[in-house]
This record gives sequence, structure tokens and C-alpha cells, in this order.
Amino acid sequence: MHSLKIAVISDTHMGNPSLWLDAVYAKWLGPADALVHCGDITSVETWSYFMQHGNFICVRGNCDWDPQLVSQLEPMKTFQLGPLTVGVAHGWGPRSQVAGKVARAFGPEYDLVCYGHTHKRDWSVVAGVQLLNPGSLGEFGSMAIVTVGKAGSLDCEFVDVI
Repeated sequence: MHSLKIAVISDTHMGNPSLWLDAVYAKWLGPADALVHCGDITSVETWSYFMQHGNFICVRGNCDWDPQLVSQLEPMKTFQLGPLTVGVAHGWGPRSQVAGKVARAFGPEYDLVCYGHTHKRDWSVVAGVQLLNPGSLGEFGSMAIVTVGKAGSLDCEFVDVI
């Protein structure tokens, strides 16, 4: 198995895709083996845009009120990527408690848990769970690329795209 790349984004808070998003997609998101969105995509247009990725995983955030997003997106999702079991949630509750709540909701049997909501980058282990919050793509131009090594090792690189 070659190393895998996971592009992780969250909190796009975007109405319509833009030329800026096209450039971000072409350079960082499209080439990844998986594209994970941790919620608050906020529009059907942006959700549909990201659907062009062959392995797009997205959860519903607290700002995803459109009836089509509500009907299509789950608040929590689990998927397999190579040797990894990955969990994704937007997050909930007071921002200072989000990491702990998400870690406990999934548990240590997950290799990686991605979340959003706080708009702050996080690469930490909480309650035995490797957590990743890529920050807000829409507000700060922040995202993350996770490289999965041959033995399942994880390396996280935060990327500024503004």
C-alpha cells in the first residue's frame, strides 16, 4: 500500500463555490485520496461542488439548515480508509468542551477522529483518541492534510490557503 492522503476541511460557511475554492480544490483537495468535511458547509451548492471528489465524506454542522443538507448529511459518520477507522463529527456544546465530547462520542477504537465547530486547529490526543480539527476553511483559510504511512502512522500538516 502506498501512503494515503486525507484532505480535511471544516466550517466553509460558503454560499456558492468561488474561483478561490477552485484553486484550493485543484491544489489540495482534489489530489487527496479522501476529502473530509467536518460540517458547516452551509449550502447545497458547495456540498454539490465537493461531491465531484470520488471519496467525499461530509457530516452536518449546526449551521447546515437547508432541508436538503439535513436530509442527506448525518451528524456523525464512520468510514474506513486503508488500515484506518476514521470518525467525523462537527462537534457540539461550548467550544472549550468540544474536543472532549467528540473524543468520548467515538472512543479509542478509532484511529483518527476529525471535528470542526471551534474554527481552531487541533492535533491532539484526548481520552486516547487522536483528534484533528483543521480550523475554518471559510474564515481563516485553514485546512489539514493527513498522511497515512504504510504501517498506519499518521502525520498532520496544517495548510494556510489564503
